[in-house]
Amino acid sequence: MSAGSARSLLLTVLGELVLPVGEPVWTSSLLHVLTGVGVEEQTARQAIARGAAAGWIVGERHGREVRWEITPAGRQLIEEGAQRVYSLSADAPAWDGNWLILLITVPQSLRTVRKKLYGALSWAGFGNPTPSVWLTPHPERAAEARRVVTDLGLRESTLSFTGSSTDVGLSDTEIVQRAWDLDGLVAMYDELLRTYDGVQPEPGDPVLLTHVELVSQWQRFPFVDPQLPEALLPDWIGRRAAAMFQELRTEWYDDAHARWNEVVAETSPG
Repeated sequence: MSAGSARSLLLTVLGELVLPVGEPVWTSSLLHVLTGVGVEEQTARQAIARGAAAGWIVGERHGREVRWEITPAGRQLIEEGAQRVYSLSADAPAWDGNWLILLITVPQSLRTVRKKLYGALSWAGFGNPTPSVWLTPHPERAAEARRVVTDLGLRESTLSFTGSSTDVGLSDTEIVQRAWDLDGLVAMYDELLRTYDGVQPEPGDPVLLTHVELVSQWQRFPFVDPQLPEALLPDWIGRRAAAMFQELRTEWYDDAHARWNEVVAETSPG
């Protein structure tokens, strides 16, 4: 399983290693980890430059070296993403049977926003069982849906409702089967479980780099896992994967950070 793009790996390093320390970090320290997980050095440098262009980090030059600090916008992005990522490991409350349902018609004049709409609502955990219909068993995500619809200029062509299904049409089970690609998601989780089953990295770079790879891979799942309640999806492999992730992250965290502190000291100029 690939650890992810250079951009996503950089975000992982910033959130998992740099942010907790609260200190600026040199380019050479970032490169040590990024190249260590398989990113070509030039690609890693481009990812850092693009992270700066995106406003995640701001650099301060010292001679030929640059020291990077996470910006308030970068911190917010990381913290919001982390909240969603680690919510996959939280115990979900019992489902009351209600869906939040959106009926969205994209006008021809706004057809260019379709891809953004799909991406944003998928990230929010909505499924798309039939054209123009989006739903989630998490009505509390109405505020997130409202923001997406408003930002894309679709408020005037959107209807929203909260309620339970009836026996007129598809059952809840059939809705789930049509709304989300769960077979593909099972395959992803299965690969993650097989990749890390029994892994015990050695101290030093092995534990640091394995830790970063695990977290980076885990960060993909909020984009594709709708976090369906157990009533809709019993014995879900994602819950087992979440338990494994939390266990391994906790087990490796201190050793990974100890090695990161050494890397920062070793790669700092002068």
